[in-house]
Amino acid sequence: MTDRLPSPRGADVGRRIGVGLMYGLWKPRVLGAWRVPTTGPVILAVNHSHMIDGPMVMGVAPRPTHFLIKKEAFLGPLDPFLTGIGQVKVDRDTTDRTAITRALGVLENGGVLGIFPEGTRGEGDFASLRAGLAYFAVRSGAPIVPVAVLGSSDKRGRLIKELPPLRSRVDVVFGEPFEAGDGSGRRTRTALDEATGRIQKQLAAHLENARRFTGR
Repeated sequence: MTDRLPSPRGADVGRRIGVGLMYGLWKPRVLGAWRVPTTGPVILAVNHSHMIDGPMVMGVAPRPTHFLIKKEAFLGPLDPFLTGIGQVKVDRDTTDRTAITRALGVLENGGVLGIFPEGTRGEGDFASLRAGLAYFAVRSGAPIVPVAVLGSSDKRGRLIKELPPLRSRVDVVFGEPFEAGDGSGRRTRTALDEATGRIQKQLAAHLENARRFTGR
């Protein structure tokens, strides 16, 4: 199974590509990256209001990141590309055991897993979380680092309306790591629901602080 896990080397290549694209096209302002643990498994919980949020975090995070990405994004040549840079394809309409195994494998190997806990692109306010984030955090014991991407959906670009204006500022704010579980090690539905509630409070508080600090 190990040879089917997302490639750490591929994720490092993805990060280098992200660095070039994100800093070349926009002006990322990265705050609190030092809060991301330098070693060991970590889950980045990222708000999601624009298609560039994932690539932006991949490019500015201090460690290579394996994102859970909806299978619909793996179209044509993007399929081997995204797989090659260590990203994880997930079917959101079912219990995708292959994606679950690969994501847990990333964490078991001490890697960084990126998750959009809202499950889909929306307001990016962490208002509605799916249970997946709590499951991965409780199952693996990995700390969660909240990440707020601000400014990616404020305005439309002139040349490409689907993207933010070129050279515009996008803020990426990393928060303090926290544990999702209650310390009991329970993985019951009740325990996961309670963990989801704790996570939502932490993420919402981080987003509010990030907006206040950046003026977004």
